Amino acid sequence: MKKLLIAVTAFAIAAPMLLSAPAMAENAQQTKMATCNKDAAGKKGDERKAFMKDCLSNKPAAAAPMTQQDKMKQCNADAAGKKGDERKAFMSSCLKKDK
Repeated sequence: MKKLLIAVTAFAIAAPMLLSAPAMAENAQQTKMATCNKDAAGKKGDERKAFMKDCLSNKPAAAAPMTQQDKMKQCNADAAGKKGDERKAFMSSCLKKDK
């Protein structure tokens, strides 16, 4: 009886999550379409068609610039094995780079 109760409870918890995933994906696509439409203002014909195709393709978005904290983590990882003045010089140049 306990196994049945556990199975029913697990299904009751999992069912809404399974049903909401397609809805979120649909909403994301709708948002993307709205954004592309807004950006395509003023374009007509083949130019608009090409722009919309490119905009709606599944290209990854440009990466956000690294925060100072992210730079510090990356530079620390890259500086593994360096010590003393060598590490200090490396960290200085690494943190100044525009990643």
